[in-house]
Amino acid sequence: MSSDDERSEESAGGGGPEQLAFIRETVRAAKVPRAKPRTWRGASLAGELPVARVVVNKGVLHLDQFFDYAVPEELDEAAQPGVRVRVRFGAGAGQVRGGRREGGRLIDGFVVERRAESDYAGPLAALAGVVSPEPVLSPELLGLARAVADRYAGSLADVLQLAVPPRNARAEAKPSPEPLPAPGRPEAGTWQRYAKGPAFLDALADGGSPRAVWIALPGPHWADELARAVAATLASGRGALVVVPDGRVAARVDTALTALLGEGHHALLTADAGPQKRYGQWLAVRRGAVRAVVGTRAAMFAPVRDLGLVAIWDDGDSSHSELHAPLPHAREVLLLRAAHDRCAFLLGGTGCTVEAAQLVETGWALPMTADRERLRGAAPLVRTVGDAELARDEAARAARLPSLAWQAVRDGLKAGPVLVQVPRRGYVPRLGCERCRAPARCRHCAGPLEAPEQRELHCAWCGRGEPAWRCAECGGTRLRASVVGARRTAEELGRAFPAVPVRTSGRDHILDTVPGRPALVVSTPGAEPVAEGGYAAALLLDGWAMLGRPDLRAGEEALRRWLHAASLVRGQDDGGTVVVVAEPTLRPVQALVRWDPVGHAQRELAERAELGFPPVSRMAAVTGGPEAVAAFLTAAELPPDAEVLGPVPLPVTDPSRPRRTGDPPPGELWERALLRVPPGSGAALAAALKSAQANRLARGGGEPVRIRIDPPDIG
Repeated sequence: MSSDDERSEESAGGGGPEQLAFIRETVRAAKVPRAKPRTWRGASLAGELPVARVVVNKGVLHLDQFFDYAVPEELDEAAQPGVRVRVRFGAGAGQVRGGRREGGRLIDGFVVERRAESDYAGPLAALAGVVSPEPVLSPELLGLARAVADRYAGSLADVLQLAVPPRNARAEAKPSPEPLPAPGRPEAGTWQRYAKGPAFLDALADGGSPRAVWIALPGPHWADELARAVAATLASGRGALVVVPDGRVAARVDTALTALLGEGHHALLTADAGPQKRYGQWLAVRRGAVRAVVGTRAAMFAPVRDLGLVAIWDDGDSSHSELHAPLPHAREVLLLRAAHDRCAFLLGGTGCTVEAAQLVETGWALPMTADRERLRGAAPLVRTVGDAELARDEAARAARLPSLAWQAVRDGLKAGPVLVQVPRRGYVPRLGCERCRAPARCRHCAGPLEAPEQRELHCAWCGRGEPAWRCAECGGTRLRASVVGARRTAEELGRAFPAVPVRTSGRDHILDTVPGRPALVVSTPGAEPVAEGGYAAALLLDGWAMLGRPDLRAGEEALRRWLHAASLVRGQDDGGTVVVVAEPTLRPVQALVRWDPVGHAQRELAERAELGFPPVSRMAAVTGGPEAVAAFLTAAELPPDAEVLGPVPLPVTDPSRPRRTGDPPPGELWERALLRVPPGSGAALAAALKSAQANRLARGGGEPVRIRIDPPDIG
């Protein structure tokens, strides 16, 4: 070792204690510490309003309340209502020094209000720090989040996780643009095709709050019509919010708004924008720099100032249902906003859900449709192919493509592209009548019947056996498995036209648009691209794959998907043709032929009212292990008019398949119970389930039990 190395080692070893002591004395003598103390011991409190009421980021139900914290003097100016803060949570009552509670784990939260004193008699912990002085939680947004949490038996913290996006410091540091002046009153444009369309726009422009269920005519004009409704609301000096199913639809509305108003009047809130840009747009909306928002389901909580209109497009799309707790639906959140803010409401789409029909039937909203003469010109000609025609052509029956469909493809390719809709894979077949294919239903609760692994027939909802089933439609006694979708039909169709280009659009690769040249476009439902000038024809194949699904909404969902695809086809006046391969006598097929989604929804609503099914009643699903579900139902103080269906076992999740939200853990046997209450008892049911879950978690939990209000799939 060299002498230099020896001196180096000696200075590092022998002189270490003296140097460390010198450093400690220097730190003690410093007036401003390099780091803030962990517990603010000895720190002075704020002179006025020294207590901050905080909602902490703890989504467990038994902690769904506000907590009081002391405000140190150094944070007095920054710790204003609505800002993000860091607090220490979980310190025991024994960890008190100098009258202050200390210890615990650092977590995030929001300041709700500042108070002069606390309702809590014990010592308070101090705020650990203010993350940002930007107020992001307004009283209006807090009230909406509280209402959503109560409706869905969830916690306020979980809703705020959905409502307030994560902070991005770079976006927060940039100033928002100056707000533009309100645009002028827009022309009615294609709204004149609807009897009440111009009056609806006039009411918005005059500051009114009309509520309407809008059945849009087929064709490409709906995006411009939505943009004109937003422009009319902005002309009145108020804000507007439009929620759409996905980014492709949002891009169409964004383009229409830009073409109508120009840049700077609206913000586009989608996940494709990225965290920084999205948070910057969200801040511009909160600061009032932008008064209109178009976005996907997360935008349902957008903090639009002076909200004058909330609109949702295609409310039956499953994308509007949030996948994170407490699993709210965008339509219900916008209904809450319309009621709380007393603003206008617009529910639009080419189809009509049962919930939309209920809004019209109760008088809460008015219908807005076009007359039949105009509809016949805008809608394509719809032709059906049933079992009778398939039976006459054995070759077509083997390929599931009859002669009528072949001819429609040939004729359509002469004028432009042809759309082929193939049912999505993954529909699980249950049982139906062999003679008329009507779904097999339970006599007690009308739930779907099943016979897994060739066992005895029983109901998937209430679990009752059905040894002597007989079809209520035709009296048949023989059952068959429902038809499932197959992509092979589309592949054979492509091979039959080798000179024609074939393009596919599905989950892995979704096309936005296709040229207007002749081509075969094979798509799964919901992934249909828009063709320039519209499609010349469309084939809707294997209708039984959707109609035979064991779900209460099977017919409604099949009709909605068919209408969406058929709306992309040219009108009957321009030679557009749609061929649907399904039994012509079925109600959804007849509704498609007549292009009557409203009539179909009204009949569905009447039947559900008779049977006591949603949306006439409120329903909740409780899932978990058999013992956990039984114990939960025993402990829950349900409303007196609550009805328990089940519990019944759920299919065991295959570990090799992708796990969907809400599925049981792979390999575990779970059960599900459905709870049903009549109208007016929905809030009591949600409160009872929330209280039972909170008490269960406070005692230590045990096996998990999941609660979902308004489950989208009930069998």
